[in-house]
Amino acid sequence: MSEYDYDELGLVAGLEIHQQLETATKLFCQCPTELREPEESSRTFTRYLHPTRSELGEIDEAALEESKVDREFEYLAYDSTCLVEEDDEPPHELDEEALETVLEIAQLMDMHPVDQANVMRKLVVDGSNTSGFQRSTLIATGGGIETSEGSVGIEDLLLEEESAQRVEETDDGVRYSLDRLGIPLVEIGTKPDIASPEQALEAAERIGMLLRSTGKVKRGLGTIRQDVNVSIAEGARVEIKGVQSLDDIDDIVRNEVGRQAELVDIREELEKREAAVGEGQDVSEVFEGTDSGVIAGALDSGGSVTAVPLYGFDGIVGREIAPDRRLGTELSDHAKRHGAGGIFHTDELPAYGVTEGEVDALRDAVGAGPEDAVAIVAADTDVAEAAIEAAAERAATALEGVPEETRGANDDGTTRYLRPLPGAARMYPETDVPPVEPDPSGVPEPELLTEKVERYQDEHDLGAGLAEQVAYGRRMPLFEDVVADGIDPTLAATTLESTLTELRRDDVPVENLERGHLETVLSMAEEGDLPNEGVPDLLSTLAREPDRTAEAAAEAAGLGGVDETEVRDAVVEVVERNESQVADEGMQAFSGLMGECMGALRGKADGDLVSELLREEIQKRT
Repeated sequence: MSEYDYDELGLVAGLEIHQQLETATKLFCQCPTELREPEESSRTFTRYLHPTRSELGEIDEAALEESKVDREFEYLAYDSTCLVEEDDEPPHELDEEALETVLEIAQLMDMHPVDQANVMRKLVVDGSNTSGFQRSTLIATGGGIETSEGSVGIEDLLLEEESAQRVEETDDGVRYSLDRLGIPLVEIGTKPDIASPEQALEAAERIGMLLRSTGKVKRGLGTIRQDVNVSIAEGARVEIKGVQSLDDIDDIVRNEVGRQAELVDIREELEKREAAVGEGQDVSEVFEGTDSGVIAGALDSGGSVTAVPLYGFDGIVGREIAPDRRLGTELSDHAKRHGAGGIFHTDELPAYGVTEGEVDALRDAVGAGPEDAVAIVAADTDVAEAAIEAAAERAATALEGVPEETRGANDDGTTRYLRPLPGAARMYPETDVPPVEPDPSGVPEPELLTEKVERYQDEHDLGAGLAEQVAYGRRMPLFEDVVADGIDPTLAATTLESTLTELRRDDVPVENLERGHLETVLSMAEEGDLPNEGVPDLLSTLAREPDRTAEAAAEAAGLGGVDETEVRDAVVEVVERNESQVADEGMQAFSGLMGECMGALRGKADGDLVSELLREEIQKRT
């Protein structure tokens, strides 16, 4: 899809950044915030969720549509799961550590804390919360960040509870894990000041840097999610949920602009054709004896084929509106929400075992001419009827242009339909949690990561590349702590960044290394109980055997330090064994012999000492 003139199209975009906080306990209970493996679950329970009316007696449209899909929600509980997480006990007071962290984040964006923070309930009936709602609290407003294309205002900052983790689809519904439910989450919403895909990416990167500057946010896949709101002048606001990678944001915006522009063109074309959407009807008789496996399978199991005529839609349903996605894909997304596998339509038929004769008969059955299209669904009768109705409703929306809706981000930078945009009826007060009065006076302002990079170069004499790796790395807080405890900064930086990266590339399970492992190994090296050259081997051993102590692993691997006499003896032996080479090459033999010496000492001696003694022994013989 070609690049668009975003100014001409009137692109307006905003971001919602959701970041998990690194706190000791969850937001409304004392349960730990560590993730668990589903296999560790000790029990399960199930729920069915239904929307409730707001304080004004209204029902949120998005929640109402979600509730039309009849699903059972199964939850995996653990030995750490409490009654709050199961929604069998009222929530406790707001976690103070989480509140302090979001106040730090607010300072970094020049935001203004509210006088009183009241917890609200946000209606959610997709099963991601056992209670049927998510608790959310407005903490600060105002503020902004700078990008190369201008300022981007920050609308609000909220403290929320994370949703349950979706594990898998089941025959009856969805299975969730409760380990993630309730982890404190900060949500940062920008104003719609973003005017290009590149600015959207830059703004997200800037906010991400500010969040990591606190040293109090979780790192890793799934700990940060970006939602993007996009619209063009003739389109509509679309909220795109769940962008996992920062690098995808510009593609998401670019593809959504293209999708809306194509939908606007489709609307104009349909207006010219005076297009309309007909009524759904049963066309099972058309496909008696069909060779289509999908259709025959539905009919043989007692199901039916339903169809809807789309007058004036010929060639439009199959029109591409985003990379590898067509208007027909949009219709299919809506049909799938009701249990159908998808739709067939005449812009792509004959195909999939459907013959040209069956296509002609289908058109005759629903009164469609050559300028029209027909969409069909083959499934259980109830599913087929609901699915074709949903597809017809989406086709009717194409006559109006771009629908306001919530969409999900796909891995390829495209999006799919999820549900309508939520409305004001979605939020109502939480009466079980007392309000709090945020006090930013005692909250320190964190040092920015960009400032850390400069400080690491100036104070610790790290190179620019290594300083940036450490500052932006996941183990930055550990680096700061061990250096404060007296560990050499260069040793700490190279170990936490370069060494661990190299071990990971060699398939060493470095994820098994805990903070205590790293602190002990660095301390052993600093105190001379372990040569620097032995650090990779010891970390590798501990990663594969994390239950062992660093001291025991070092002793078993023979990685303890040796004194200078033993080092000299090993060096002399290597030099004498290569006496003729030393005589012929002199100091030029140093490089080759150095490697041999280190191999003979098997990482037991510091490289600087070996180098010094080797030079002495070579000089004695030349």
